[in-house]
Amino acid sequence: MELVFRQHIRTEMDLHLTIHKTSNLLKDLGFPTIAVAKLSSSVSELGYNILKYAKEGYFNIEKISYPRLGIRVVAIDQGPGIEDVEAALQDSFSTSGTLGLGLPGVRRMMDEFNIKSEFGKGTEVSIVIYKS
Repeated sequence: MELVFRQHIRTEMDLHLTIHKTSNLLKDLGFPTIAVAKLSSSVSELGYNILKYAKEGYFNIEKISYPRLGIRVVAIDQGPGIEDVEAALQDSFSTSGTLGLGLPGVRRMMDEFNIKSEFGKGTEVSIVIYKS
């Protein structure tokens, strides 16, 4: 894997910059439009979770060359963490009055999804989309 860029997330502007840079990366690599939309939506969801729950964090955006071309996005924060990860991955589960579709939606849209969270210490979500 090759680190393409790292973006700190402290404001919505940081998040919008990340979405823009990630979308352009996929377009430059010839990913289909639907993949660009899926990854943009996923980065948006993960970024808003960082801002809402942890106040700040960062994204690592990595290019995968083997076994096929892909992009890996890792969202990392040192916020409160998720007390019950399994529950958070169920549709309609929310601790903040939202629809509770964010993380489950990201998991469905991505080719790979991995989450590690320690309550009181932070969360790391890794997603991958491969070029079809």
